[in-house]
Formats: sequence, structure tokens, C-alpha cells
Amino acid sequence: MDATIYHNPACGTSRNTLALIRAAGIEPTVVEYLQNPPSREQLSTMIADAGLTVREAIREKGTPYAELGLDNPGLTDEQLLDAMIATPILINRPLVVTPLGTRLARPSEVVLDILPVDAFKGPFTKEDGEQVLDQGGKRVV
Repeated sequence: MDATIYHNPACGTSRNTLALIRAAGIEPTVVEYLQNPPSREQLSTMIADAGLTVREAIREKGTPYAELGLDNPGLTDEQLLDAMIATPILINRPLVVTPLGTRLARPSEVVLDILPVDAFKGPFTKEDGEQVLDQGGKRVV
């Protein structure tokens, strides 16, 4: 299966998502989006395909969101996209694209929605110790 993750290696959620994809036996295309941001069209498509609004796809924490005045409700989607392209740290992560869909994997286990159900053969535990998959590779609820 093809998969692409827009990844920030400094982000624990992004690292956990990448590890889950690899645990499914998939070696994804890893795009470190801070160095290689998606095009405006790619970003807009991913946001729409993930069922998000542009505002939902903006990262506020640890970014210049407030300093740039992006909390202004009068800003259009086009203006918000411009800001995200100009300052990629504003793109919330990780965005993952597979043939089964596109998701903003926050929390990381959201990526399971777009991976093959039968891909996991064993347990998976996130960096913080939270178990996501049980011994049989089934999602822990």
C-alpha cells in the first residue's frame, strides 16, 4: 500500500504515527514538511480530503499563530492557506494520505482508520506507554 506522511521528527505524535504505519508493514513516503512543504494545491486537497476546515488544520501551539493575527475570525480560508504555505510550522501534523483516505493523525491512532484492518499482527505501544494495539493486533478501546 502506498502511504505518505507529512512528518515532523521532533513531534512525538508524528513519530508514533510513523511507527504505526511501519508496524502495518508499510514503508511510507516521509515528507519532512518543514523543509519540503506541500504546494498550496496539495495542502488544500489534503485538508478537504481529511474532512477538515482550513482553520482546523492550523497548528496554534508552538507557532507564530497569534503573533500573525491568525486568530482573527474575519480571515478567509485563502488567507489562512497563504499563511500556512509561507510558514509551514503552522500546518498541523502529521497529515497522512493512503488509498483508504487522508487523516490528520491527532491522536496518532487516528491513522488506523486509513490502514488495512488486517495489517497488524501484534501489540503496539506509543512512546508514552499508552497501548494502542493488543497482542492480536486489534485496536485497544
